Amino acid sequence: MEKRVRFKSAWLPWVLLAPQLTIILVFFFWPAGQALLQSVQRQDAFGFSTEFIGLENFISLFNDESYLDSFLITVTFSLMVAGFGLAISLLLAVFADRIIKGATFYKGMLVWPYAVAPAVAGVLWLFMFSPSVGVISYALRQAGINWNHLLDSNQAMGLIVMAAVWKQISYNFLFFLAGLQSIPKSLIEAAAIDGASFWHRFRTIVFPLLSPTTFFLLVINVVYAFFDTFAIVDATTQGGPGQDTKILVYKVFYDGFKGMDLGASAAQSVVLMVIVIALTVVQFQYVEKKVKY
Repeated sequence: MEKRVRFKSAWLPWVLLAPQLTIILVFFFWPAGQALLQSVQRQDAFGFSTEFIGLENFISLFNDESYLDSFLITVTFSLMVAGFGLAISLLLAVFADRIIKGATFYKGMLVWPYAVAPAVAGVLWLFMFSPSVGVISYALRQAGINWNHLLDSNQAMGLIVMAAVWKQISYNFLFFLAGLQSIPKSLIEAAAIDGASFWHRFRTIVFPLLSPTTFFLLVINVVYAFFDTFAIVDATTQGGPGQDTKILVYKVFYDGFKGMDLGASAAQSVVLMVIVIALTVVQFQYVEKKVKY
């Protein structure tokens, strides 16, 4: 029988919830309300002159080719980060689940990147691939590949994808490893006794049982690629060369703090907020139903 906590006082639960509710109000609802208000206004960079213009910022936004290009860049970037991140993390988790000797060291090294700040991860990969002093760029030149992400758009995109995937691998790895260890070993052993190969066991037993975890991580990784990679892009390419790596979250910063167009920047942040809410709804509507607790 489930036991429920009952408070004798009617105000005590609200007092206990007050710190968390205050944090949510100050750091989410208040900024979100400010963004909604600024998105329907036109104001100068210092906020001295404000004019209500309705949906004009949104209309201009979706008529702006650079914004639509940035949206396509973000979709491409997000799919690459989510796809490569999940595939590599699953592969590493499968290896970690099978390792007996040195498993603690192996798992600890894979978890370590999660403790690195995104900006630090961006600077780390920037130094490794620096055209002049980078170790990896030097090795690539020796192999006949001229690496210069400052001039080549595809190389710049590859750099931020690699940095973002490396930063997120640890998070994905932990969930995949936990999912693999929760699968009953008796199922795997029974399939092995029946003569099923490793790949056949993985395809028909392991991966279907990991599908809730995989779906959950897919949503999380897409959200991560859309919103939590600003520091990586800012530290590595700053949206260049040209605007070929200017993802949406970086364009919000660039237009607002460098272009001084606060109304358009606020409208872009509202669009991003709508995307976050939509992805969260998808997560709760479809992922929550598939997860077996």
